[in-house]
Amino acid sequence: MDLESIYQNVITGQAPAVQEKVRSAIEAGISPETILKQGLIKAMDEVGRLFEAGEYYVPEMLVAARAMQAGLQVLKPYLADQEVHSAGKIAIGTVKGDLHDIGKNLVGMMLEGAGFEVVDLGVDVTAESFARAVESGVQVIGMSALLTTTMGNMQRTIDHLVEKGLRERIKVIVGGAPVTDEYARQIGADAYAPDVSSAARAVRQLVQ
Repeated sequence: MDLESIYQNVITGQAPAVQEKVRSAIEAGISPETILKQGLIKAMDEVGRLFEAGEYYVPEMLVAARAMQAGLQVLKPYLADQEVHSAGKIAIGTVKGDLHDIGKNLVGMMLEGAGFEVVDLGVDVTAESFARAVESGVQVIGMSALLTTTMGNMQRTIDHLVEKGLRERIKVIVGGAPVTDEYARQIGADAYAPDVSSAARAVRQLVQ
């Protein structure tokens, strides 16, 4: 069955096979929403579980996320036609002064795999850029920092959102190697993600 093939090929990171199976599922009359939820999202949930169980590492996760994105490329026009609503809209970025993006990119892929609309602000993102994303209607902002020297810009961004009167409108999640749950609470973030798969789960909880 096409859905089972999509699911298995995402988990094993077979991007061309995922695209082919998504096309044949559409031709077979399976709804785009079913393909998204029962094929792609379900597979990425399993990839997240394997990662947390220590059976998958970042390379396997990255390959699976790329395969999922390949399937999503084929599916997106059909989802738009069907007006399938996203799980929510999140803006992600690495804070000002920090140019690391591998973790952020993986989180973005996992969130797309979980059905979210992701606005990637890139690296070296200023507090003002995060604020503009809030004004444009995202529900969550995700901030990443890989250097202890740039962690302070998470606090500055939250302070800027407070100054602009935007803090009440938004949920904030933070993560990155030097960031801790304690630090997240200290700066007034709503959630902390220690790794990629827990980020997707935390964001789901924030938008519910």
